[in-house]
Amino acid sequence: MIALVDGRIDVAGVRRAVDDSGFGAVLVFEGVGRDSFEGRAVVALEYEAYPEMAVPEMQRIADEAQARWGAKVAIVHRTGRVAIGEPSVVIAVGTPHRAACYEASRYAIDELKLRVPVWKKEIYADGSAWKANAPG
Repeated sequence: MIALVDGRIDVAGVRRAVDDSGFGAVLVFEGVGRDSFEGRAVVALEYEAYPEMAVPEMQRIADEAQARWGAKVAIVHRTGRVAIGEPSVVIAVGTPHRAACYEASRYAIDELKLRVPVWKKEIYADGSAWKANAPG
């Protein structure tokens, strides 16, 4: 499952997408909106994406994790307005062993931030600002 969605992400559905009886490890990463940034109150987030480039790049990241760690990876990123505390991105990873699962999960979110054309605007109580993607 690789998708951009305009609405709430079905976290359980993303998790189910990596089910495999041969996996001893499954991780679900949820990137959620926080209520402050550098001392400013954040009231919401807004995401825009270029789907024609974003979805294939997300698939490449999943394929790379599969080739490198034997991982099954599902990535769903939200577009539009996202309330504080709601997931804007969910990445589920399944692998036979936990070390590979952690590595593949970290790889997926870091590469998504570096390579996928998705842009975030933080909406503050007193204005807004577009934020650059960065791993970490």
